[in-house]
Amino acid sequence: MIFLARYNVVMHPGCYYRIKDFWMSAIRDVRTEGFTIGKLSDLTGVNIDTIRYYEKIGMLPAPPRTQSGRRIYGPAESRILAFIRRSRELGFSLDEVRALLRLRAPEKPSCREVREIAAHHLEDIRARLNNLRKLERLLARTVARCSGKAAPDCPVLDVLDVGRGRA
Repeated sequence: MIFLARYNVVMHPGCYYRIKDFWMSAIRDVRTEGFTIGKLSDLTGVNIDTIRYYEKIGMLPAPPRTQSGRRIYGPAESRILAFIRRSRELGFSLDEVRALLRLRAPEKPSCREVREIAAHHLEDIRARLNNLRKLERLLARTVARCSGKAAPDCPVLDVLDVGRGRA
């Protein structure tokens, strides 16, 4: 009996060639044929509809298709999609991600423009954090003033409905 620990497979020696052929064909298929949009979605954690959207707006190049019309993706598309996803997680807008994708090309070795985009984004994040801190203070004061008794005397509702306190 042969035990393939890496894949948790135990098999009879006479069956070894079948498993070997299976693994080799799987490796060959991925290299030559690539993978489907579903597999790309699984690999990158990006929704299938989002992948199609990124293709539609030109952020992800349109992949080659099989004779039956199925999209076939390779490692390059997977890497681009992972780059887009990570950029979006960091809060970059689609326009900023598009610019960053252009700047990561081999013919663009300077990172000055990338730094400018990131610095501008950092300023935006700091401004949003400042606004959130102000909002937190306002809401904390309002909640502290709220007695929890009757709705007509509710400071939370007064803050939310600017016309309420004046009527």
